[in-house]
Amino acid sequence: MSLIPVSKVMHVSEEQKAENQLANFRVGCTPGWLCLWSFLLLLLVGIALTVLHRPHNDSTEKPGDLTVVKQDGFTLIIQTFKRDDILVKVLKRCLAVPHLQKILIVWNNINKPPSQKLRDSLGPHRTPIIFLEQKVNSMQNRLQPFSEIQTDAVLMLDDDILLSVSDISFAFRIWKQSPDQIVGFVPRRHAETAPGVYTYGGSELSDPQNGGEKYSMVLISAVFFHRRYLQLYQEQPKEVHNLVDDTHNCDDIAMNFVVAMHLRKLWGSGKPAGIYIKPKNMVNLELQANSGFKGLWHRPDHFKQRSYCLTRLAQIYGVMPLQFSNIMMTQLT
Repeated sequence: MSLIPVSKVMHVSEEQKAENQLANFRVGCTPGWLCLWSFLLLLLVGIALTVLHRPHNDSTEKPGDLTVVKQDGFTLIIQTFKRDDILVKVLKRCLAVPHLQKILIVWNNINKPPSQKLRDSLGPHRTPIIFLEQKVNSMQNRLQPFSEIQTDAVLMLDDDILLSVSDISFAFRIWKQSPDQIVGFVPRRHAETAPGVYTYGGSELSDPQNGGEKYSMVLISAVFFHRRYLQLYQEQPKEVHNLVDDTHNCDDIAMNFVVAMHLRKLWGSGKPAGIYIKPKNMVNLELQANSGFKGLWHRPDHFKQRSYCLTRLAQIYGVMPLQFSNIMMTQLT
């Protein structure tokens, strides 16, 4: 990153001006009660100027910007369905991550509560783990503005993605610098094949900063985002929710649309919804699951459905808000 030199500017504070006035006054003032009252008046002026010109933390923020609350931590949300064994591996790894405040497990195993064996297998830990048992098995269950979330930062993980502690910590630091965007590890792209018709690209990126492919989405299978987007997702047109339920797919694409539409309101067009973090160590545990349950992306019509979702979402919103980016963040060591 190049640095732009900044000229040194001599700045005389209002407090210094008041002090200079006081010094001038001391030279020309004659003894007496008038001198005392003048001194007190100048002192009060100096105090007032100090209070009025005290810097505020949000002085450079744009109206409507997402800001980070005082809690320097995040809440982990994991949605799971019939894969307890790999869920335990993911949870044990995440429990070692600094700044983790709470874990919410969106439990989609309907009419089958989490077993005591599962709870005990996590071992002793200080981080609260809350199982949120759902009434229906829906992709959208994880995108609720749960009252248990007390941090602005949310880390959302699939139950089969194992990230290193350093990758998660690094992504959290990047997110704190850009809390209005999605920050995550799984980039994807879209392409317009005909006017108003879009296809979904699922190829991985190698090195976008050196001429590689651009991306327009960062999937919520492994991302940080501001909790406000959970509420904004719920406020989307009913057609969006129906689309996700009908396809049992595309909630991650829909969330990228939610973020992109919000950024259009904040910044105008041109700001991408997500920032891609190239992980140093990310493992998919799906094949290790004893249940044998495979992710939805194995369905033969998966990519066709997601292309349909892109086109349908653009129709619902009346615009294609997704913007391309080639920014890739990675750890130096």
